[in-house]
Amino acid sequence: MFRFALRNVVAHKARLAMTAVAVLLGVAFVAGTLVLSDTLGRAFKNTASRSFADVSVAVIDENVDRAGSREHGRPDPALTEDTLTRLRALPGVARARGVLEGFTGVVDRDGDLLGSGWTTIGTNFVPTGDGADPRFPMRAGHGPANGREIALDARSADRAGFRIGDTVRIALSGPMVETRLTGVFGTDDPRVSAGGSLVLFDTATAQRLLLAPGRYGEIDLTAAPGTSETALRDAAARLLPRADNLRVASGRTLAREQVDQIEAGTRQMTIALLAFAGIALFVATFIIANTFTMLVAQRTRELALLRAVGARRGQVTRIVLCEAAAVAVVASLLGLAAGIALAGTLRSLLERFGAHLPAGPLIVEARTIAVALLVGCGVTLLAAWLPARRASRIPPVAALNTVEQPAGHGGLRGRSVMGVLVTAAGAALTGYGRSTAGDGGRVPVAVGVFLVLVGILLLTPLLSRPVIGASAPFLDRPFGVAGRLARRNAVRNPRRTAATASALTIGLCLIAGLTMLGASIRHAVEERAIAEVAADYRIRTVNGAPVDASVLDAVARVPGVTAMSPLIRDTVTLDGRNTAVIGVDPPGIERLLALGGTADAAAALRRGEILVTADTAKQRGWRIGSVVPIGYPDGTRGRVTIGGFHADLEQLTKVTVPAALVQAHSAHRDIRSIMVRTAGGDDARTTRTIERAIGDNPLIEVEDRTDIRQSISRSVDLLLNIMYGLLAMAVLIAVLGVINTLAMSVFERRREIGMLRAIGLDRSRVRTMVRLESLVISVFGAVLGVAVGTFLAWGILGPLRSKVPNLVLVVPWAGVGGFLALGVGVGIVAAVWPARTAARADVPAAIGTE
Repeated sequence: MFRFALRNVVAHKARLAMTAVAVLLGVAFVAGTLVLSDTLGRAFKNTASRSFADVSVAVIDENVDRAGSREHGRPDPALTEDTLTRLRALPGVARARGVLEGFTGVVDRDGDLLGSGWTTIGTNFVPTGDGADPRFPMRAGHGPANGREIALDARSADRAGFRIGDTVRIALSGPMVETRLTGVFGTDDPRVSAGGSLVLFDTATAQRLLLAPGRYGEIDLTAAPGTSETALRDAAARLLPRADNLRVASGRTLAREQVDQIEAGTRQMTIALLAFAGIALFVATFIIANTFTMLVAQRTRELALLRAVGARRGQVTRIVLCEAAAVAVVASLLGLAAGIALAGTLRSLLERFGAHLPAGPLIVEARTIAVALLVGCGVTLLAAWLPARRASRIPPVAALNTVEQPAGHGGLRGRSVMGVLVTAAGAALTGYGRSTAGDGGRVPVAVGVFLVLVGILLLTPLLSRPVIGASAPFLDRPFGVAGRLARRNAVRNPRRTAATASALTIGLCLIAGLTMLGASIRHAVEERAIAEVAADYRIRTVNGAPVDASVLDAVARVPGVTAMSPLIRDTVTLDGRNTAVIGVDPPGIERLLALGGTADAAAALRRGEILVTADTAKQRGWRIGSVVPIGYPDGTRGRVTIGGFHADLEQLTKVTVPAALVQAHSAHRDIRSIMVRTAGGDDARTTRTIERAIGDNPLIEVEDRTDIRQSISRSVDLLLNIMYGLLAMAVLIAVLGVINTLAMSVFERRREIGMLRAIGLDRSRVRTMVRLESLVISVFGAVLGVAVGTFLAWGILGPLRSKVPNLVLVVPWAGVGGFLALGVGVGIVAAVWPARTAARADVPAAIGTE
């Protein structure tokens, strides 16, 4: 029986090719994801280990993060020159250095920021006795020696075309600094590998620009030979005062923690990619099941003969499953190879588009090989199981038929009843979830929309007849006989039509649902921004770092500015609980933001009282006029009055206070943004004036009202584009499914096509018939996909309304038209090969087929 199954695979290799390709693509997606994540994880781990190679013990001020930004509301950094001197004097210390970091933007020759976000870092150069810093080996020049000199990593220098002696502008959160490039160095820092830049200052300059004079964020100790990390760590801990913010850790501990963070990041990426790989495999199951169902139908007489000569039902089942297993093993092995190649290609593309990744070989773990084989074989055998069971039930008497019969319509009534019940249950759960306040509706909605999708897939054979039947005016009259034959072919085997269309339905359902979700969220957030922002401009840094106070002073001097207010973030304790607050300028804020809430909210701020959202007041039991205790960052305490309520605004937190209230108790202003209103509005001339006033600093964005809306849209659109790219694999597999089904349908109907040719249907109309059949099935799948995707988006938006006010379903009709056009395109492309095959059929041979 096993040899018989293998011969059948060879005999039907052309018909199984597309099934193998569908399995191959799904497995390649899974294998490529695992190989890429393992490769990046291993490369970043090696880089992390090298980063701590000469660090035996680190003393860390946890009020300062690794990027050098001081956590707001905390005291000044505790690590001083005196601390460094005392740690250096410990027995067993070979070398000690104070370290600090902070965001430092490098401006290229075009005035743009080199690198992006928090990956553009500045740190201090700490020379040893030979004038070199072992962390940063110089490739040219020397390290900085004063406040006018810097060194730059080699990748950034090459990218910007900088050479030793060039003038380089440095962008900080406020003033621009002109420096001279004195050195170019190599580094394995992962932030540089990710496309950022690394600037070296002398220590005094780094402290002045990035942290505080005479202060460090970290002190690294290197143990002398014979001194263990544990002993040195314990000695350093005894020397330091007991403080919650000071941590003493070994270099191995820090390296392990960084590796854990890297693993957590790659794990999240892997899970996200595998989710989309699962969708692609789910789509592939429809193709596999459809292929084997049609193969069984086409081999009815052959399988019945096996039963007639003594084969048991179990043996027939095993024959079909062995055929599926043979296809699965070959396709899985090819998919594994394709996945490895895909991972290498993706890595090259990422590097080409600026994501500089650490060097290292592609990592193919034994787990990846096992998962690829298990997934490919498991999905294929699962999809082939029902057709195999159906094959075992073919009675021996079917061997007496003179021709092989296609699959019948039996069993559709039970399937349709089940589909109606499942769809109704899903719709009821979705409606219940939408009506449930808060997060309690998420699970019912998630289960509900999934059940609706499953129910529609069960109902697809039933729906195919009326929906495809409605295409008669568009097929029969314009295309004549070819159009009528195409429509009848599409509806005479509802199971086959449903299986063909279902793969496309799933792909377009997800894409359409995501598009409508994105359009709805974008519309709601944009409307909210338009409604709440009365300012003409918002000024902030490109990476969310605090804006320097000098920018506030520079903007205040711009002619035509009629109102402005900084939005200052701080953390206080209100009624004994840590609370994030935003400090604003009371006279200006009412002209910059539509506060909403109580009518006298702005007046309450001018009186020195605070504002809260209504939800916050309800949760904490506050009312207007309540007096609550407050604790400030400097440790002082007082009492404040709840003066009124304001709306839950995007620009503010749940609690808003007068800026003077927090400035009086904090040495540093954490200005998140500056809202500005001008007499002339947000015209291009005023924008340019403000940009010049702040020194044309590329780190600082001057956003007008349009930019504020677009900044919200960009984040939504970026996420959608990533998801579209990942879902493209599912759509590609769906196209292969349509091609495969049509090709097998042409083979199944070879005698019928031969008869049509014999009675006068020419090759042109045969091609037209097959193309129109493909077109109508694809459009049917696209229509179902868009309809279910619309329901999916409507259901998911329900629980989100508590997070995003005024959230309603927005249907982008241009996008809907694009999805239907995609269905038309799929139908046209999928029919090319089957139509050509049908038109070239040999008429005498086809008529003589038994």
